[in-house]
Amino acid sequence: MKQPLISILGLVATTTALAQSDNQPNVILLVADDLGYGDLSCYGATRVSTPSVDKLAANGVRFTNAHACAATSTPSRYSLLTGEYCIRNANSDVAAGNAAMIIQPDQYTIADLFKDNGYTTAAIGKWHLGIGSTTGQQNWNGKLDQSLADIGFDYSYIMAATADRVPCVWIENDSVANYDPSAPIEVSYIQNFDTKPTLLNYKGELLVASSHGHDQSVINGIGRIGYMRGGGNAIWKDEHLADTIAQKAIDFITKNHENPFFLYLCTNDIHVPRWPNERFRGKNEMGLRGDVIKQFDWTVGVVIDALQKLGLEDNTIVILTSDNGPVLDDGYQDYAEELLGNHSPSGNRRGTKYSAYDGGSIVPFIVSWGKHTPQGKTSNALVSQIDCFASLAQLIEAPLPKNAAPDSRNFIKTWLGLSDKSAPYAIAMAQNRTLNICTDKWKYIEPSDGPERLSWNTKIETGYKEVPQLFRQGKDLKEEHNLAKRYKNVVRKLQKILDAVKANN
Repeated sequence: MKQPLISILGLVATTTALAQSDNQPNVILLVADDLGYGDLSCYGATRVSTPSVDKLAANGVRFTNAHACAATSTPSRYSLLTGEYCIRNANSDVAAGNAAMIIQPDQYTIADLFKDNGYTTAAIGKWHLGIGSTTGQQNWNGKLDQSLADIGFDYSYIMAATADRVPCVWIENDSVANYDPSAPIEVSYIQNFDTKPTLLNYKGELLVASSHGHDQSVINGIGRIGYMRGGGNAIWKDEHLADTIAQKAIDFITKNHENPFFLYLCTNDIHVPRWPNERFRGKNEMGLRGDVIKQFDWTVGVVIDALQKLGLEDNTIVILTSDNGPVLDDGYQDYAEELLGNHSPSGNRRGTKYSAYDGGSIVPFIVSWGKHTPQGKTSNALVSQIDCFASLAQLIEAPLPKNAAPDSRNFIKTWLGLSDKSAPYAIAMAQNRTLNICTDKWKYIEPSDGPERLSWNTKIETGYKEVPQLFRQGKDLKEEHNLAKRYKNVVRKLQKILDAVKANN
């Protein structure tokens, strides 16, 4: 049965929202998944149009040199929520769907910060930072012994990991949403269950075929990573993921519109498997990947519409970004490469998701806060997501507890477009934990013995080399001219910063 368009379209406009003070605005941290620097029309894309994101940028500040803390999801999100470099946590690599919580209850998170300062907090959408206290021993059929409530979130409605990993159910607070007692859930990342087909013996029709991996349990006609049986009515439909995320976000905003709130809102777009709602499917010339970019833009639009109809536009700061750089073939035959044309997901940068090159970690970054931010400003300041924690703490005039957000720095004036001051550096971690560091003048990648291309997708350059790599920022965007031998003093200086970060693991 087709899911109806979400109820925001019928939301009654109101102007009764309480006038919050400027130092207690609502905050929405809107994080896309695998959305590239060049995937948005406000960043130069021409084969896909993103009018809602473009409008947000036109009403705020668009950054051209912003970096996530990692080239993959789990570590990037860990740093964003803790203000701590992911290299410091050995468990911060890409998480399985049955991973234990990577952020521990005794860590102080950005949600704790807002909660301690009178905000209602929520996490909605993709999570991918583990759930429960013990890997592989979650109680999917009852209450989880650790959940997002233990790290500062009053409400959560999340995917345990991503859409390409089991379990394919929503978790609401500490339990599976819409739990079906007639179909108890079992999850394993070790072995299959006898009654559940894998992609190797599946006889039905596939919505999207696998190109590599993603050949374990088949759920809703899509092969996944990991094994799962049961779930019944609790299992999601991939074409409804965006609708669900948007509706839950709007419900939370509506319920809490008279008091300050912090919403960590994470879409599943543009991550694989890409199977958008039929409203968007087949509508873009780049195929499914283009369709889900349009679907992401729709989500942005309906959330912003909800703020406007509730009179919250000037009381709410929206920060839109992505967890890491883009990737085309990430395990499914969705023709993202074949239909790409002249579209450049990484913009004018080298590399993609997983990579130590800029394309792995440079991300779209837009900050909009009604009348408080310049309209349509483009900033070339160097920005790092590690600074989200300290910057937002300053925004709401909240003191940070001792040892909280140890790597985060306050750059709120830059983020709000009131200054063009750059961060001193931005550090990012590639898939094999190789670090790179950017300054206004230089990009440095430390030596690594990893392969120069991924084994499962040889079109993806890793940026790993056994020698130091040093490039000119702004003059060598393709990172083709290694100047490490010529500027050994610069290499030593930047490596010293990376060594200091690693020494505090």
